[in-house]
Amino acid sequence: MLRRMQSTRNATTGFLLAGAGAILFATKGVFSKALASGGVDFLTVTALRAVLALPLFAALALWRGVSLRGAPRHALYLAALAGVLCYGMGALLDFRALELIDVSLERALMFSYPALIVAWIGITRRQLPDPTVLLALVLTYAGILLVVGAFDLDLWRQNLAGATLVLCCAAATAAYFLLGERSIPHLGSHGFTIVAMAAAAVCVVIAFLLRHPLSVVLQLDLHQWMLLMALAVLCMFLPTLCQAEGIRRIGAQRGSMASMIGPPAAMLLGVALLGESPGVWQLTGTGLIVVGIAIIARPRVAKSPAAQPADARSPGS
Repeated sequence: MLRRMQSTRNATTGFLLAGAGAILFATKGVFSKALASGGVDFLTVTALRAVLALPLFAALALWRGVSLRGAPRHALYLAALAGVLCYGMGALLDFRALELIDVSLERALMFSYPALIVAWIGITRRQLPDPTVLLALVLTYAGILLVVGAFDLDLWRQNLAGATLVLCCAAATAAYFLLGERSIPHLGSHGFTIVAMAAAAVCVVIAFLLRHPLSVVLQLDLHQWMLLMALAVLCMFLPTLCQAEGIRRIGAQRGSMASMIGPPAAMLLGVALLGESPGVWQLTGTGLIVVGIAIIARPRVAKSPAAQPADARSPGS
């Protein structure tokens, strides 16, 4: 009984952490839109966000006494790959997309990554998901079609480029969860995060230097630096820690499900702070995505340990 109560408490904490991370991530669009309106392009935003956040991750690692000495080399490589894919290439695509589409649309499309995780697990195990999960996948991707433009061809043309970039970023985010589930048992959540963020910072700084001179940084004013710091702390440092800890406690699949609060939070922020006005189709599509992910998130009892989904066991098993 005591063990069951501890397990329940641990799972609840994991869901709360992952949900808090999703809400903080949802604020990213507000800050990036403000920076874009001031003439700061996506390459500069992505690179400086990573550079400002990296010392915070390093300080946390030192404070927690994180040591990567003796860590398996494959785990380090996987963590670095996760960072490059999600917070390097994926972040560049996402910030570029936010220059093209609304915050609410970006977050709804980004929210497709839990369905990508489920699909990937099904492919690698060479088995179809059960009918309930298939229904959830259909709802999720029907929601994506509605969010992008439904039956409005003009809206499709307007959103297609940005939506494609976000969906590519969603695939990178799914890879981050899956790679994290394999790496965190060996490196710990903080060790995994510092390796991933360091690799991502190198990636985005190289991308920035290939396109801009360093003098661009000197042209930023105090207000822009404050927005960049908010992006680094509130939209990268804190939610990344919440996400990593959520994966450690409840696994990749269930951790991603807890983020279902992200699209509604982004939509409310977009309406309240940016004056966005999602149409009926976009509202309906966002609702379908949330319902689809909620169906997948429902706990299911497997018939045997070998048949359990990845989220039903601890990451270290």
